[in-house]
Formats: sequence, C-alpha cells, structure tokens
Amino acid sequence: MVLNLKTHMRVHTGEKPFVCALCGKRFSDSSNLKRHQSVHTGEKPYVCKTCGKRFKHDNTLRVHMTSHTGEGPYSCETCGKGFSYKPALNMHMRIHTSERPYSCEVCEKTFKNQIALRRHIKTHSGEKPYACNTCGKAFTTSNSLMVHRRIHTGEKPYSCQTCGKCFGRSDSLLNHTRIHAAEKPYTCNTCEKKFSHSSNLERHKRLYHPN
Repeated sequence: MVLNLKTHMRVHTGEKPFVCALCGKRFSDSSNLKRHQSVHTGEKPYVCKTCGKRFKHDNTLRVHMTSHTGEGPYSCETCGKGFSYKPALNMHMRIHTSERPYSCEVCEKTFKNQIALRRHIKTHSGEKPYACNTCGKAFTTSNSLMVHRRIHTGEKPYSCQTCGKCFGRSDSLLNHTRIHAAEKPYTCNTCEKKFSHSSNLERHKRLYHPN
C-alpha cells in the first residue's frame, strides 16, 4: 500500500526517477520504463494464441484479440467486425472505402494511418536505427528487424488454421488465407470491382481509372 501511494504521488509531483539508459526518457515507475525499453530492443513478449502475432504491450494484445472474436462495442456496418475502440473501427473502414488521408510531403504517396506514414518518411531520411546483431543489416523499424531475424532463426510463428502452412510474416499468412476464403475486401470506388489484395486494387486503378 505504501509503495502504491508513493507511486501515485508522483502523478502530482511530476517526479520521474526511472531513466532509460538508451535514450534518457524518464518514467514515474519501473513498469513503464520496462514497457518503454521494448521500443529499443524490438521485444514483443505478448503473443496471440490464435494467429501467433506478437505485441509489445498486453493492452495492445487485448485489443487485437477482438479481431478474432468479433467482439467490441463498435461494429463495422459493412462486414460486422467488432472493435474495442472507435478509432480502430475508423481505421478498419478504410479497407472498404480505400480512403488514404495521410500523405507524404516529399513524394505525395498516401497512407491509411499515421503510423504507416511515419514509417514511410524514414525511407526518405535514410534513418535505420535498428540493426541485426547477426548480419549487421539495418532497418527503419523494430518490427522490420524482428521479421528479418526469422531469416536467421527459421522461425515461422504464423500458421494457417485450414492447411497448417506456416509463415514468418503475419501479412503473408493473411494473403494466404484468402486463397481458402476467396475473400476480396478491397473495392474499386469507380467500378466496384473487388480484389483480395490492396496492391491488386492499386494496379487496377492505374490501368483502368488513371484519372
């Protein structure tokens, strides 16, 4: 109880005695520091038991689990999928609308969310702070480094529940499962033709609706 009170009092005092040795960022309690350190290490200790996808934080895993159960107070009117948070629903809706509201000021390429835009901007700056300790190859994001490491380890944590085939990347599994489901979630706004992958939709637009 005394320790909890001491930690709580830091909310009022602003005291942050726990410091990250790598970047100097300060935190009010040790658990937040430990959670932050995964940004530098790329560690993702929380694993989805359904699809094998890994997460840095337990609350992110809990939100992800709703994508399998379909639970959540916010549901998509198009496909019925449920979400715990409205921003997650709004982001999901862009699958159906193909809306990409975030654009790069350098090359004008557009993205569905700010995370993807920030990741893309690093391709212009050349910043690659995450290096593989096996071969030295560097990456713009910790997630890219984690995926790359599987080349060395042979790890394939994502398995198809229909045929058992395993993959090193979650997006590779998602693309594969559409073979079984014949799912086509990407729709052309001009002619309403449907596609299983966003890249196929973009190719279709360039060929048939260039303007």
